[in-house]
Amino acid sequence: MKKTFLTILFSFMTSACAPEVRSQKWCDMMEDKPKGEWTANEAGEYASSCVFGRDD
Repeated sequence: MKKTFLTILFSFMTSACAPEVRSQKWCDMMEDKPKGEWTANEAGEYASSCVFGRDD
């Protein structure tokens, strides 16, 4: 029971650290991540949110 609780707690804590998709922090994180490690979904989301979706 203790292992299960710790596993759930650890999962919750690490998932809360990821920036929200489409946020500036997420775009910055993706720019630092090697392109070969991107998933197809990440690449599409990056293009629509960080490249084409920017107002600057």
